[in-house]
Amino acid sequence: MFFLNIPISLQSLKTGDYMLIIDSKDCENIDKALKKYKKKYEKSKTLLQLRERQSFTKPSVKRRGEVLKAIYKQKIQNGEIEA
Repeated sequence: MFFLNIPISLQSLKTGDYMLIIDSKDCENIDKALKKYKKKYEKSKTLLQLRERQSFTKPSVKRRGEVLKAIYKQKIQNGEIEA
């Protein structure tokens, strides 16, 4: 079992839960363990949160983006736009 103790974000440093634990067999090599770690890190979406926190976006701007995205999806579904 490998314990990779790597701080993920500033928020996790404050809360203290920043350890990703990768279970592996004794005969498994480090490359497979690192591959598992990368997948687990990707699934935790911490990188997306860090990018999101780099700049503040107003809630109205977020909402407008969601509405535009929904309109675009609806147009694709109706056949008005070809994806």
